[in-house]
Order: sequence, then structure tokens, then C-alpha cells
Amino acid sequence: MKIKVCGLKYPGNVEAVTALEPDYAGFIFYSPSPRYAGEPGAEMLAGIPKSIQKTAVFVNADAAEIGTLIEKYQFKAIQLHGSESAEFCNSFRNRVTVIKAFGINEQFNFGLLNDYANSVDYFLFDTKTPIHGGSGESFNWALLNDYKLDVPFFLSGGISLDNLSEIKTITHPQFYGVDLNSRFEISPGIKDVDRLTKAFDLIKHTAHEVRS
Repeated sequence: MKIKVCGLKYPGNVEAVTALEPDYAGFIFYSPSPRYAGEPGAEMLAGIPKSIQKTAVFVNADAAEIGTLIEKYQFKAIQLHGSESAEFCNSFRNRVTVIKAFGINEQFNFGLLNDYANSVDYFLFDTKTPIHGGSGESFNWALLNDYKLDVPFFLSGGISLDNLSEIKTITHPQFYGVDLNSRFEISPGIKDVDRLTKAFDLIKHTAHEVRS
């Protein structure tokens, strides 16, 4: 099971978190977010181990802005968290890994994802809120049983030490990884490394149990 830590912001904290060796490290380029990365230092991003997929998160940004930031900071993946079309997502696949996020609630129609099946590398299922993620709220994970496509997905939204053990109950064949964010923070953008360390151990143990 892959681990993505999102909403990173401050150099010292980024160094401490990436020392835990997550598979993906996310930086948010959406100015209303309290985790908005702004103009991250090039040295900070350059110092992230190459084994970690540096991921830029956008909400309805234009293609030129996304392309500029990919080039400037050498991002390996992008996460599109707004109403981006399948065609828009597909336009970046020759450059980076593309993750398309969708907010999930009881009324969500998973059939909407059919148009994206050949245009993205991964989906990310988050809790549907007006603020495009980072709410700290989880959705009913049983809804994942309604997802029928072959595109792997990340699970996001309110994942914490209190509910991580429930991940072993998710048996969906396309469950690819977890996205850790606001429930592992001291304050917005500052991750609690002790809590993340416990989470990494629990996730890896759970993944081992599932394989066994």
C-alpha cells in the first residue's frame, strides 16, 4: 500500500517527513488553502529523495500555470482537485503522473468517472466538502464498493490514527494507497512526525496482513 503525505509547506518539516520515506509528497498550489505552498524553495524540493514522487496539487488552475510549476520544481505527479475535464487531465500524462480527485458522499455517481478511465493514472477519493479537501472529515468507506473501474485509487479524507486500523476492512482490488493530511498536523502545513511514524508502521503492518 502506497503512502502519500499531502499539504507539506515548511522546509524543516518537509525534511523530517520525507525522511520517513513516503511514496508521494504533496504540495498544494491553491491559494485559499491554509496549506498553500506559495513559492517553495527550489533547494527544499531538490533535496527530496528521488524515490519520493513530488506531487503538485491544483484546483482548477490553468494549463500554463501547471506546466510552469512542473518545469520549475521538477514535479513527477500532479493532483487535480477541481472540475478539470478528462481531456485536460490527459493533456499532462506525457509529462507527469496524473491523479484526479473526486469528493465522495452518499449521492456521488461513480459512473461520472467513466470518461476519465483512460485519461488519468490514479483517482483520489476524498470527502466531498466545499473546500476541496483538507477538511479532516471522512466519508462512508463502504461507498467504495460502488467503484467498478480498473484505475487504482488513493483513499483520502479524515484518515487518522483512530481509524487507520479499519483500512484492513477495505478489500477493493484497486485500493492503491492512502493520503495523509490534516489529521496528522500540529497546525496547517506542519506535520506531526511522531503521529506519522506511528501511521506508517500501522499501514505497513496492515498491508502485510492483507498480503498474508
